[in-house]
Amino acid sequence: MSKTMETFKPGLMLLLVAAVAALVLGLVNLFTAGRIAAIAEETMNAAMQAVLPAASYTDTGFESDGEIDAIYASANGGWVVQVTESGSQGLVTMMVGVSPDYACTGISITESSETAGLGAIAGQPSEKGEAFRAQFVGQSGTVAVTKEGGSIDAISGATITSKAVCRGVTAALAACRSLGGGASVPTVTVLGGSDGPGETAVTQPASTGPASAEPSMG
Repeated sequence: MSKTMETFKPGLMLLLVAAVAALVLGLVNLFTAGRIAAIAEETMNAAMQAVLPAASYTDTGFESDGEIDAIYASANGGWVVQVTESGSQGLVTMMVGVSPDYACTGISITESSETAGLGAIAGQPSEKGEAFRAQFVGQSGTVAVTKEGGSIDAISGATITSKAVCRGVTAALAACRSLGGGASVPTVTVLGGSDGPGETAVTQPASTGPASAEPSMG
């Protein structure tokens, strides 16, 4: 072997190893990307069902503003909002269910890097975690911890995390209110007395289409 080849041999070997490694990583990614995406979708669907059960959800196309990531309209009325807030150790991502009358129906923490035993409790399926999250059900308007004039008891030793969740729920409620009543289910009212035929008036939000009325047999 010539001196030239001896000189380039280590570099060629390194290049070969790098190429093989890249090929292996590419194959691994090819076979696992789909599964990873499926798991992420399952996790998201489970979180949505937990805060506002529905047969399906439709992305409203709400443009992310750095706080509200996305808003999904529930087939049963209301919305599920994905929100990301800054906690004590990093970002906290949650799903917030919002009823057609703009009240929180539940929250689910999907991602968090908060301290174990403290802020992490907010998203855990423990008694303390469930008790903390349950406080948000029925909340409307501005949601805050008791120290800031609200009604949410902060997690002991995790006030920053508790405030972050409050901000997220408040932002979700405000964002849905900005959409109007488009995700509300139709309100059906029967007109006429019980002694004779009447009419059924269907009132719908403007964004779901014009209202319609059909005669009723009483």
